[in-house]
Amino acid sequence: MLLEPGKEHLPEFFRRHRVELVCSLPYYQADMVDRLRGAGVFQKSLEALRRLNELGYGREGSELVLNLMANPVGAYFPPPQAELEILFRRELGRRYGIRFHQLFTLINMPIGRFEEFLRRSNNYERYLNRLAGSFNPATVPSLMCRHLISVSWEGILYDCDFNQALNLPLGEELPRHIRDFDLKALQHRRIRLAEHCYGCTAGSGSSCAGSLEG
Repeated sequence: MLLEPGKEHLPEFFRRHRVELVCSLPYYQADMVDRLRGAGVFQKSLEALRRLNELGYGREGSELVLNLMANPVGAYFPPPQAELEILFRRELGRRYGIRFHQLFTLINMPIGRFEEFLRRSNNYERYLNRLAGSFNPATVPSLMCRHLISVSWEGILYDCDFNQALNLPLGEELPRHIRDFDLKALQHRRIRLAEHCYGCTAGSGSSCAGSLEG
């Protein structure tokens, strides 16, 4: 996004307002990222990260926080977050001079393009069963939908980013727009669930802040 025409001002805007950034980078190798996101995406990602580093983002001791979000390529669970962070930090630093603060891991949710891939390869049910079979009750207290809401650019409220991607807004009995925000009602709401929710509770769990356990 930072390289798109008309968006060149964003890195400086983020720096000026001390915006904490979480940038998606599925892996530290070009072939893996381009296979998942499209040809040339890895190099564009590196260019964007370098621009942020040049402004002070990601540097040790800097208040300009730059975190990365990694997800596996394919129908797999991510490796332990702490171990993967060590690997990313070493390889991105050694190969490309990229610096960041933390690495978060995210389980691939069976929605959007990934769902289409699973269905084309006849792996949707198998992957969903694996998610459900890996349910970890210890992740439930930390689920992001229990502590956050997602707000679209139009002001519509959702339980999480994934529900927003699927256009599943809050229930009709709840405030459904930011202009009607009601903290008490939202704190005690019934969360709208679907099959993809197994992704947040599988294994070590998954959230916008990475692994929920370990």
